[in-house]
Amino acid sequence: ECPCLAGSGLRWLPAASRHAAGCPSPSFLLVFDFDYTVIDENSDTWIVKCAPEEKLPNKLRNSYQKGHWTEYMSRVFRYLGDSGVREDEMKRTMTTIPFTSGMRDLLDFIGKNKDFFDCIIISDSNTVFIDWILKAANFHEVLDEVFTNPATFSGTGYLTVQNFHTHHCAKCPKNLCKRKVLEEFVDKKLQQGVKYTKIIYVGDGGNDLCPVTSLKKDDIAMPRQGYTLQKMISQMSEDFDPVQSSVLVWSSGIEILSHLKLLIKE
Repeated sequence: ECPCLAGSGLRWLPAASRHAAGCPSPSFLLVFDFDYTVIDENSDTWIVKCAPEEKLPNKLRNSYQKGHWTEYMSRVFRYLGDSGVREDEMKRTMTTIPFTSGMRDLLDFIGKNKDFFDCIIISDSNTVFIDWILKAANFHEVLDEVFTNPATFSGTGYLTVQNFHTHHCAKCPKNLCKRKVLEEFVDKKLQQGVKYTKIIYVGDGGNDLCPVTSLKKDDIAMPRQGYTLQKMISQMSEDFDPVQSSVLVWSSGIEILSHLKLLIKE
């Protein structure tokens, strides 16, 4: 018996442990965005509920510059700290954030089928928020890795956030090129002897287009219905420059779950 499945039900092991334990390598890589994909809100704007009167001063709100979201959030976190907002209050607020319809069922299904799926998040949120939200819902063990902007609380109780990495992609925000993250992850897995037969990319936003354009014909792009990524992919088709991968539009995690069930049966 595969050690991954020993005993009653599935026992979660990180990917490296599963492979070392002699389990078959998962065939499929699932890549999720987080905001407006896994959760049905923007985690960075949800935290504003902690601010006095649940709003930011106009000067702060208007200080955002395109492509420099992380720097903007640093100023927001500094304002919250100056306003006396502390870690426990922020955590209570963040763990009330709603999951997107069907996403809890989908993550539960993935967690029970880790011998088929490796699963990662690539997000422009931050490590603290994603960690809080996933752990509160008991989904943290479904993920093999989370790639997002590193955040931590300072000795004085202020939340600080840094850029995830540096890159040279002109299409992406300064702090994060999701294509670079995905390609480096896939390369790392190849060096460990893991070659995915299919990459399934689930997202909603403009910053998900760059990694989607790197997908191959056997892969699947899953843009959320009515959101920016779906509109951009549609526009590319109209311009006779379609993405190479299959495209499956979704509005509920249940639709994604149904397709994953079909993939397992193939």
